[in-house]
Amino acid sequence: MTLLVLGLLLWWAAHLTKRLAPGLRASLQEKMGDGSRGLFALLILLSVILMTIGYQNYTGTFYWGRNAALVGINNLLMLLAVYLFAASGLRTKITSVIRHPQLTGFKAWAVAHLLVNGDTASFLLFGGLLVWAVVEVIVINRQTERPEPPESYPAANEMKAVVGTIVVFVIVSGVHIWLGYNPFGA
Repeated sequence: MTLLVLGLLLWWAAHLTKRLAPGLRASLQEKMGDGSRGLFALLILLSVILMTIGYQNYTGTFYWGRNAALVGINNLLMLLAVYLFAASGLRTKITSVIRHPQLTGFKAWAVAHLLVNGDTASFLLFGGLLVWAVVEVIVINRQTERPEPPESYPAANEMKAVVGTIVVFVIVSGVHIWLGYNPFGA
């Protein structure tokens, strides 16, 4: 459990430093230049490694298991999550409605995983990341104005987002199957 919690704390700290400790972030950037970005990327990578090892080695209470309905909802939420990441990068029409499409996608990802993983380790990992995403949105919204939406949204970008979503979803599903976690079976 210690590694999982340390990983979560490091994830939170690395992501929220820019908004909650801008002086520290600016100081690091002044001293390290672009190397400060590398430092934060390394901290985030380390947090993912700690969370992964901590999650895999954690044994706790089991509350519920997978069933066909939860797996179906999980997969729909995962498609939404992947689409929101693609839409954000391509600035599709949905980005005029959803202010933080990547963080919204991240929240959908976390909820999807909580639905099909009813154990203490999952509550810590996915619940902790879900709460981080909610806090991140609140902090950003308090500090920055909503940007003006673009005047047009090319149809080609919409198609790229849909195709990209399908490709990434298939790859992510394949990786889950390869690791022994079938995302389609109950």
